[in-house]
Amino acid sequence: MKKIILASLFAILVIGRPCPSPAQQRADLDKLMYGKLASSKAVFEGIALADFNKISGSAEKLIQISKMAEWAVFKTPQYELYTNEFRRAAGVIGQKARNKNLDGVALAYFDMTMSCIRCHQYVREVREARLPHEPAAVAKLARIPATR
Repeated sequence: MKKIILASLFAILVIGRPCPSPAQQRADLDKLMYGKLASSKAVFEGIALADFNKISGSAEKLIQISKMAEWAVFKTPQYELYTNEFRRAAGVIGQKARNKNLDGVALAYFDMTMSCIRCHQYVREVREARLPHEPAAVAKLARIPATR
């Protein structure tokens, strides 16, 4: 019994924490994206109220969120490009807020929002391309008998 416990502890130390299930990964990603949405809304609220402290603090939270492991949904050059665009725009938001430049903040907020839209569109397209196809439907299209 001691050997099993020691072997398990050793495996955890060497390998790290157990891999989360796909459902847990999805829940972690959802939590992260809702955090991103809340911080984005806080930036917008800060713009509406000309609250530069709220804007810069929320922009910094957005940058920190984008550095979390759950953020990296795909490891592709295109996804990395969108992530870098997002971080750059969030950084500009913070910089313009510190300079009390509301027009600059608003423009950078628009850039950041567009980077989100483009990235989410990309993620949807990649996921749709990776969806498993129903063997019978594929076989029917190819006019071959389905085997399962």
